[in-house]
Amino acid sequence: MITAQKTLLRIQMGVIAAFLMVKFFFRPIVLESRYEGVLKIFVLSFPNFCEAVAGTIFLTFAFLLLKDRFFNTSKLQEEYLYLIAILFAGVYVILQEFKIHNLGGNNTYDPYDVLFSIIGLVSAYGILSRLRPKIIDRLN
Repeated sequence: MITAQKTLLRIQMGVIAAFLMVKFFFRPIVLESRYEGVLKIFVLSFPNFCEAVAGTIFLTFAFLLLKDRFFNTSKLQEEYLYLIAILFAGVYVILQEFKIHNLGGNNTYDPYDVLFSIIGLVSAYGILSRLRPKIIDRLN
């Protein structure tokens, strides 16, 4: 049986692979060929979607691990941890788009980047809500 954690890890690896393909393979082709319209918007903004999804999944794993290690007796439900992960990832990616911080590289404001980031955050929440990952016993 495939656990939610393994499925999330596979999703995260797929998102990272898609990010690398778009950013380093498709983006140069589209930009050199001077494509316009939807295709150009997609290759320029898709990394923001990937950053939101992968970042949220990473934070979810981190928060679940912290809960398991330090707050195991807490009645904090996993669903709240998913929302906290979305909130943290959202603050990071949206503030980056509005140039409040520059931790992800040299960004320029683009409304499509914000839109793709929001779609990524909503998608990540949907994935987490569907899979409902938890920390499973390490020793059984």
